[in-house]
Amino acid sequence: MSLEEYLKAAAKKVNIEADEYSLAEDTNLRKAASHLLLSGGKRLRPALVMLAADAVKKGASEAVFPAAFGVELLHTYTLVHDDIMDNDSMRRGTPTVHTVFGNTQAILAGDVLYGDAFSYICRADASDSAKAAAVQMLAHTAHVLCEGQSSDTSFETRSDVSADEYLSMVRGKTGSLLAASAGIGAILAGGTPQEVAALYTLGMQAGCAFQIRDDVIDIKASAEVSGKNRASDLRENKQTIVAIYAREAGVDLSKYHKPDLSDAEIDEAISLLEDAGVFARINELSDKLIASAKAGLAVLPDSDEKDMLKALADLFAARDN
Repeated sequence: MSLEEYLKAAAKKVNIEADEYSLAEDTNLRKAASHLLLSGGKRLRPALVMLAADAVKKGASEAVFPAAFGVELLHTYTLVHDDIMDNDSMRRGTPTVHTVFGNTQAILAGDVLYGDAFSYICRADASDSAKAAAVQMLAHTAHVLCEGQSSDTSFETRSDVSADEYLSMVRGKTGSLLAASAGIGAILAGGTPQEVAALYTLGMQAGCAFQIRDDVIDIKASAEVSGKNRASDLRENKQTIVAIYAREAGVDLSKYHKPDLSDAEIDEAISLLEDAGVFARINELSDKLIASAKAGLAVLPDSDEKDMLKALADLFAARDN
């Protein structure tokens, strides 16, 4: 099976479970909690849970699938609350939860998704000790996610954020959940401490590359491709890796920090960044992270699943939406 086939099969399984989740209760709050969950998405985090489990023990993905869905619920919770904080109107090409249901229901919907995530971890077919360790890892990750989001928010009032500070924030906000995805899959499949650590590191490094790529997609991709408002980070002067490397290269982007930015102005900013080598430098950083992510997999026995994990890490850094 190719990685593409594996991801499609995992996404299909998650989508079926999402449908069942949405129908479990006929309430307005369940509709709000299911709104974004049913809007699609790449389902990369649950796929990583399953693939990590299969890399540790072939065929273990079926037993850990409830936990994989739990990770997707936690991921969805973060998106619902992020959209409220950022006041974004679109996500995955559909209106955000708070624009449809209001802020109060959206906050509660996120809380429901958060709580249910832990319930699904406990439904995995694994030992009690493994499930306890997986719950602990997810709980720690939820805390770190919030720390990362808090750092990201604090950057809004600064114009001197360093690349090291940015990467620390990204490890919390994005890397931690991908790290937990791989780590939880390994734990529930009975992986050794060395295997769990290697897979956790893979997720962390690939997650950082994923966010770096997301920063580039924000400015380069159209709204139709990204499913979000184009160049929202540039409009809001967010301290992304693009903004940080631009400042270090002496590129002044201040004229583009406005809500009514035209496509022509965005294209002009992209040209300035290209000419200054900003995107080339970002690609170098991403490549370094992915190389580190894959190197640790030496502790795993050779298998198709191991090869797919390496390919998935490459995909995180090369995606265009």
